[in-house]
Amino acid sequence: MKPVVIVGDVVLDRDLDGQAERLSPDAPVPVVDAVEEHTRPGGAGLAALLAADDGPDVVLVTPLGADRVSRTLRDLLAPRVRVVALPLSESPAEKTRVRAGGHPLVRIDRTAPGAVGEPGREVEAVLADAGAVLVSDYGRGTAAQPRMRELLADAARRVPLVWDPHPRGADPVPRARLICPNLTEALAWCDRRDDDLDAVTRSAEEILRRYRADGVVVTMGERGALLSHGSGAPQIFPAERVTGRDTCGAGDRFAATAARLLARGALPSEAVEAAVAAAAAFVERGAASALSQTPAPRPVRDPVAAVREAGGTVVATGGCFDVLHAGHVATLRAARALGDCLVVCLNSDASVRRAKGPDRPVNPAADRAAVLNALECVDAVEVFEEDTPEEILRRLRPDVWVKGGDYTVDRLPEASVVASWGGRTVVLPYLPGRSTTRILAHRS
Repeated sequence: MKPVVIVGDVVLDRDLDGQAERLSPDAPVPVVDAVEEHTRPGGAGLAALLAADDGPDVVLVTPLGADRVSRTLRDLLAPRVRVVALPLSESPAEKTRVRAGGHPLVRIDRTAPGAVGEPGREVEAVLADAGAVLVSDYGRGTAAQPRMRELLADAARRVPLVWDPHPRGADPVPRARLICPNLTEALAWCDRRDDDLDAVTRSAEEILRRYRADGVVVTMGERGALLSHGSGAPQIFPAERVTGRDTCGAGDRFAATAARLLARGALPSEAVEAAVAAAAAFVERGAASALSQTPAPRPVRDPVAAVREAGGTVVATGGCFDVLHAGHVATLRAARALGDCLVVCLNSDASVRRAKGPDRPVNPAADRAAVLNALECVDAVEVFEEDTPEEILRRLRPDVWVKGGDYTVDRLPEASVVASWGGRTVVLPYLPGRSTTRILAHRS
């Protein structure tokens, strides 16, 4: 699976947790006793860890140096996230919360501004290979670096890009799939004070036009989220009522979930609905503070890794799947029956146009992937840009490659690729009389 790439500013978060049962004799302030220290990555680092909860393929691009704070952050992130560092002239920011009985008393910030260096070839390669990009902007310069902005603008033209903004951060690059400010940020961005749905809707539409985004989703805490695409009525996604009081990191949980699902081909509405539910569950569990008090949860494996770990059989198939019909479904079900998981290698829109002509595809890749993902027999969908699937097959290395249609194995160029690691190729016939071309011809 192609990685989810998080780009942004990492922070070292520290919670000092204790009990306050008396006041200090020298000032009317509480004395916090029995203090325990809990440390974790914050900012873009927290977003990366949360993305890693949903799958192991996460890369964090962030400024780090050779100082104590940078070394601590590397050690905290290394078990679960691949870190690609940008040059940093100063130490990353530190944020310390002092809490008594779970209630915050004071926060101490160390935010010495440092110059962020230019991204090198490793960053360029990581972004070129991304399945989706999440910009977790915490206002410390990563998203404002000129060369980084060029790379992010290029990524937004190729893959889903989610921009999680900051009041002191950079403007989003054009063509973001989603910009996801919280309620306060959205209203301040548009110089509005009312927080009724009409004001939120107008703010979302203004942000969408200003930055030429595909969609803007405003997160509204316990009121859920509002998604606008600029035309028609906005969609409202209510949130489950929760008892948790600490919301630290809820926005990161929301953005990480949305980016992960968009990478898998989900529609923005599907990604937002799931992200609202994930953020509510995150707050209910204790939010970010709970992450530093318990061992890090084991990342959820992607289907291919899970099947391989269990010694099972990975099956892959491929095609355009432009207008899904009964022949497709029969082949997919038969393919899934040959193993323990089925990955569909899906031609990108450009790949379909080269193969089928300028009027195809009828449905864009995101929609085709969403329909395939909804089938019980499909475990994962991978979009590829090339004319043939050899490159993606080399990365997936399935045990069985299934092709539907009137082929023979010796006529399939990818058969030799699959055989190179001991895999086998199987041809399954389509149901007679079913084809996308015939369906479209009858409609015309």
